[in-house]
Amino acid sequence: IQHYTNVSDLLSFDILISAMKTGNQSFGTDFLLVGLFQYGQINSLLFVVIATLFTVALTGNIMLIHLIWLDTRLHTPMYFLLSQLSIIDLMYISTTVPKMAVNFLSQSKIITFMGCEIQAYVFLALGGTEALLLGFVSYDRYVAICHPLHYPILMSKNICCLMVACAWASSSVSAIIHTLHVFQLPFCRSRLINHFFCEVPALLSLVCQDTSHYEYTVLLSGLTILLLPFLAILASYARVLIVVFQMSSGKGQAKAVSTCSSHLIVASLFYATALFTYTRPHSLHSPSQDKVVAVFYTIITPLLNPFIYSLRNKEVTGAVRRLLG
Repeated sequence: IQHYTNVSDLLSFDILISAMKTGNQSFGTDFLLVGLFQYGQINSLLFVVIATLFTVALTGNIMLIHLIWLDTRLHTPMYFLLSQLSIIDLMYISTTVPKMAVNFLSQSKIITFMGCEIQAYVFLALGGTEALLLGFVSYDRYVAICHPLHYPILMSKNICCLMVACAWASSSVSAIIHTLHVFQLPFCRSRLINHFFCEVPALLSLVCQDTSHYEYTVLLSGLTILLLPFLAILASYARVLIVVFQMSSGKGQAKAVSTCSSHLIVASLFYATALFTYTRPHSLHSPSQDKVVAVFYTIITPLLNPFIYSLRNKEVTGAVRRLLG
């Protein structure tokens, strides 16, 4: 027992004992998720909060997908990309939150080896796809405002489908490479994952061999999949604002600033927190800090995306009125 408790100063003794009792012999091959917090009696409250956020995120994304599918006026490149983003957000938040919510009320925090591997792969694949798609959404806005005459060519249906396919394919390949590598490493220190889901940086702390070379691979992937799209978003919106201030009236400028700033805030929240996790050396990671940071790109971003990017747009609110009327 002392061997396990030394792994994390946040893992309570009663949770460990309970997990060992419920896990029986399988605890030797399965993993134990420590969870987001260990506050005992407050677990019921945390369950309600997480379940509420999850429900709101599901409702917002499902509503947007439904509206775009039903209303032909929303069959445009921009809303096609946003519908794909909502589909990803649905799966993305469903990868981590249900298990975390159940663990709040469960005595057993165990996740099987295969379950952990699948969760890690799906999370990486969806997270990478989301990072790339957010960049494509900003590119769509850039072309629409800065090159409107070329928009039908640069954002044709085939090109939009190619963008989505490339995002899915590249992220899936990257995810499977990282997942296969991490899960063939020797987990000889313990099976206690000091996190609320199976995430690569948290898993590396369980490995008993030097992972410094692999950490460079994680850094390179993080810079490619996260930093490059984020820089593209910043450049796109900067150019959009320049064009808007050169051509629009004061009212149009204020609307553009409001729209771009809200988009940038949500995008920055996703990219900054993800970069914070995936581009730091393992020696600088703090489990308690990493778990709080992960909440932003696993829960908050999928929750905010449909409301910031779509559900407050005039086209979408008009579609809601037509659907209800």
